[in-house]
Amino acid sequence: GAHWMIENGYGWDEDIERSEQGGRFKMAEPKAVTDKAIKRGLPQLGTLGSGNHFLEIQAVDEIFDPVIAEAFGITEIGQITIMIHTGSRGFGHQTCTDYLDQMQAVLQKYNIQIPDRQLACAPIKSPEGQAYLQAMACAANFAWANRQAIAHLIRSAFAKVFKTKAEKMEMHQVYDIAHNIATIEEHLVEGELKTLCVHRKGATRAYGPGHKDVPAIYRNAGQPVLIPGDMGRYSYLLSGTAKAMEETFGSTCHGAGRLLSRHSAIKKGEGKDIAGLLAEKGIIVRAQNKKGLAEEASFAYKDVADVVDVCHKAGISHKVARMKPMGVIKG
Repeated sequence: GAHWMIENGYGWDEDIERSEQGGRFKMAEPKAVTDKAIKRGLPQLGTLGSGNHFLEIQAVDEIFDPVIAEAFGITEIGQITIMIHTGSRGFGHQTCTDYLDQMQAVLQKYNIQIPDRQLACAPIKSPEGQAYLQAMACAANFAWANRQAIAHLIRSAFAKVFKTKAEKMEMHQVYDIAHNIATIEEHLVEGELKTLCVHRKGATRAYGPGHKDVPAIYRNAGQPVLIPGDMGRYSYLLSGTAKAMEETFGSTCHGAGRLLSRHSAIKKGEGKDIAGLLAEKGIIVRAQNKKGLAEEASFAYKDVADVVDVCHKAGISHKVARMKPMGVIKG
C-alpha cells in the first residue's frame, strides 16, 4: 500500500496518518491474486485510468463549517486544493473478473440464488470468501500505492513549476479513502456490538467524531469525506457524523451519480465543444479524446449539490467546504 511508496521516497510520513486504514490492508495475501491481474497492474502504477477517474486542481469557493474546515487544513476562500479520484486500475478490475467466475462456480455448492451474474458471491467464512477478501485487500493496497504515486508526482510538478519545495507550499494530504470496497467493522445493531462485513459500492465511509479509526488529528471533527462532483461544477469536503454510525453503518454518498449512461451522454454530446464550454467557465480540461469528455460532461450527472444537501439534511454527513474546478485531467 502507501507504506511501501513512502518507505521508498514517494510521499511523506504524515500521509499514512491521513489515510483510511493507515494506507494499507494487513489481510492482503498476494497468493490470492492471479498472474493475469499482476501483469495488468504492473505498468499502471501512478496512472489515473479511464471512466470517471480524474485529477482536478480546485479552489475553495465556500466554507460551511470554519472550525472543522480548519481542522482539515482548509482555512480560506480561494485556497488551492487538488483532488485525485482513481483506484486499483486493471489490477483490481481483473481481480474482480477472476473472482466473479469463481463465485459463480460455487453458487450451487452453497445453495445461493442470484438475480444477476454481477451479484455472484460466497459465504464470507468459506474458502472462496476468504480468498476474495485477501485478493480485494491486495487491490485496495494497489489503489493506495497508486494514489500515493500520483500525489508524489503532483507535489514534484508543483515544486518544479513554482521553483520551491512542496513542503513550503504546505501540500499536505487531507485524506485518502477507498471506495467500492468491503471492510470488516464493528457496529451497534439493535443495541448489540457486532462484527460485520460492510460493503460500500457507490458509498463512502463517514465515521463520526470520537471513533477510534478516525485519525487522531481529526478525531474531534469526524472523518474527512471526499465527494467528487462533475468537472463543470464543484466537489465537496464533508465530515462523518454520529448519526451515520447509527443509521448507515458509518456511510454516506460517494458522488453525484449519473443521469445518463455513457452511451447516452456521448449521443447528447455530439457536435458540442465540451472543452470550449468548460473554458468559458474558466476551467481548463485535458483528456485523451472528445468521446471521454462527452461521457463525463456535466449534463451526464446529477448536480452534486443536491446529493450532498440530502446527505447533510439527513445527518449522515456534514458539509464542510465546497471546491470549484480550475484544471481537470481525465484519465
